[in-house]
Amino acid sequence: MEQIDARGKPCPQPVVLTKKAIDAGATALEVLVDNPQARDNVLQLARNLGWQAEVQETDGGYRLVLQKRDEGEKAADPMAGITCPGERDSNRTVLLLTSNTMGRGSEELGQILIRSFFYTLVEAEKIPSALYLVNSGVKIACEGSELLDHLQALAERGMEIRVCGTCLDYFQLKEKLKVGQVTNMYAIWDALAQADKVIPL
Repeated sequence: MEQIDARGKPCPQPVVLTKKAIDAGATALEVLVDNPQARDNVLQLARNLGWQAEVQETDGGYRLVLQKRDEGEKAADPMAGITCPGERDSNRTVLLLTSNTMGRGSEELGQILIRSFFYTLVEAEKIPSALYLVNSGVKIACEGSELLDHLQALAERGMEIRVCGTCLDYFQLKEKLKVGQVTNMYAIWDALAQADKVIPL
């Protein structure tokens, strides 16, 4: 059984490390965490994937044993319901990016502006709760994008990054996605409808 020692790692790293191990083909995992938020996030991931999960309290933390089931009901979005406290907006603010450039007019200028925007966002004290990428906006999360480092930094600070699966298929980019989780239009609408604020870009 593969072990992931996520003790001392800030949110959302424990659940991100767990998800990476599962994506790499693990079918049984022992995950060590040292706080209730990390415990709850890893458990939520297991529930979303239809995995069996057991929790044991340890000295100063928790031991989670995750087992893949042959048949389990999976959520459309494996990262749904996973949150991190602190750095994000207290209200749920969602960014909706519909293009891989910013604004209308010059495409070259739009590319400069989108790079500047995400650089500024990484440096901001508070960041939005989530970023949803649709249409050509999905390209910024794929192989070859100049924004991958910025997106990864935002994800490590707790921003949810969700990428339209239909759009990835249209641009033939599904195998090149590097940051974020694939989602569908139902989940996108649900996120927008429940957000306190939606900022279209």
